[in-house]
Formats: sequence, C-alpha cells, structure tokens
Amino acid sequence: MIGFYDYTVILTFCSLISSVIGATYAMQRHFRTAVFLLAIAGLFDAFDGKVARSKKNRTSDEKLYGIQLDSLVDVISFGIFPILICYLIGMQQFYDIIILCFYGICGVIRLAYFNVLESNNHFHPTNEEKVYHGLPITSIAVILPLTILTSFVLSQGIFLWILRILMLAIGFLFIIDFKLKKPTNTQLGILVSIVAIIACCILLFSKYHLPPQAEPESPLAEMELD
Repeated sequence: MIGFYDYTVILTFCSLISSVIGATYAMQRHFRTAVFLLAIAGLFDAFDGKVARSKKNRTSDEKLYGIQLDSLVDVISFGIFPILICYLIGMQQFYDIIILCFYGICGVIRLAYFNVLESNNHFHPTNEEKVYHGLPITSIAVILPLTILTSFVLSQGIFLWILRILMLAIGFLFIIDFKLKKPTNTQLGILVSIVAIIACCILLFSKYHLPPQAEPESPLAEMELD
C-alpha cells in the first residue's frame, strides 16, 4: 500500500474523521453535534504535532508526508467544514457566499505558504520559531463554537452579522503577517479545557437546530436537535 503508517498520524486522521462525521451531521440538520465535532477536531489537531515529534527516528519522507497530510486535513477540518456550518446556519446571501469563498481562499493560501516554508526548513534545519505568523487556521475550532454560543442570547439577524464580520476578519488574519506567541504546554492545556467546556455546553444546552428545509427564513430559530 502507498503511504506511511505509524502512530504519528493517528491524531491527524482522528481530526479528519471528526470533521467528516460532523459534516454529515450538519447536512442532516443535527447542528449541535456538528459544532461539537468541530471542536473535537481542533482538540485532536492541538496534539498531533507533539505526537509526531515524539518519534525521533522518522525518515525524511515520513516527516514530509506528515507536513503534507496535516495541511490536507486542515483544509477539510478547518476550511470546508466551518464553511458548511456557516452556510447551513444562515450565511446564504450572495455576499455571504463571497465572504465564505474569501475565508476558504485565505485558509488555502496560508496552508500552502507554510507548507513551502516547512519543507525548506526540513532540508535546511533552523531553530523552531516560538511564534505563529498570522492566525493559525485551526483557531476556527475555538472561535466558531464560542461565537455560536452567543446565538443563544442574540437575535438571528444580529448573530448572522456578527458571524459575517467574524469570518471576513479571520480570513484576513490568516494571511496578515503578525506575530502570535505559541502557547506553552500549560496554556495549551487551559485552551483545550476551554474548548472542551464550549463543546459540552453546545452539545448539552443548545436549544437551536437547523431548519428541516431550505424555505424557513430564520434558520437559527428553527434548528432541529438530535
């Protein structure tokens, strides 16, 4: 079989599986489960790099394979999947589609650019930087569920405009070169705990569901729970 098979890619595949299952739930109108699985995909991604680096005897091909695999999964998990969720929630106007396309393009630009840099650094080793340049695409797994929590107290119209501005801003932040300090292990643990709490709140306490059909004008007001 083609490919490289070892424990270093397990969490990357878990992130992909969570996103694919979440997308099917979203299309079946099981909204809270879909958002929960987006957050879970983010949790898997938070640790896949650490797991990969724990194997000290990886070959050159295995390392490059891991770089490519991680980016391809990120396109699905934190690019396409959030776009699908936003569309089903109610971003369905022509200008919404433009915003979602912009978000997707910026995400792909970011991933392709850093794939090139990481591949070059692999052949010309340098000290690993302690900062991100721009906003990591995986941050949507925290930002979107947290934003969706506000839909519980906001009207649909206000919530959708917040979501539009947010997706547009995140797209810009993907490609703007500013420095963002990478979290320490302690900070990462706190972040993971926050994401887990958000995911559980959405799963357990959401009172909103996706519309059973495309006709309703208020998707958030008529979401159907699991």
